[in-house]
Amino acid sequence: MKKQTGIWLDHEKATIITLDSGGYKTNTVESDIVTRERIDGERRKFGRFGDQSLRQEQQKERRIKKQTSKYLKNLMREIRDVDELVLFGPANMKNELEKQIHNEITLAPKLKAVTTADSMTENQMVAWVKKFYLG
Repeated sequence: MKKQTGIWLDHEKATIITLDSGGYKTNTVESDIVTRERIDGERRKFGRFGDQSLRQEQQKERRIKKQTSKYLKNLMREIRDVDELVLFGPANMKNELEKQIHNEITLAPKLKAVTTADSMTENQMVAWVKKFYLG
């Protein structure tokens, strides 16, 4: 039987559901992405001005980009040996992973679909993947 896999992902975590003969297996990959971080000196009432604010914003953007890259590399490691793959989830992160997959010659043909889906429980995710592959 083919190793059919679905990944529900957002910025916080990814749930990997793999269907095998007679059952399924799930694995969760947590991300280290911190999008809301309080910076010392920042106040609610008053914004930051001048060059200092710009540098802090650039540092924040670089940090988020680095954390996102690490998260996607961890996911790519998890899906190396799948036969078929579908990505779904509420956030834009599925599109970022899709770009990474298209850069890999061996994984690109295995990607069957990228779909937007709401937040789900683990049982709903498993049901969604089964419905996608089994009809």
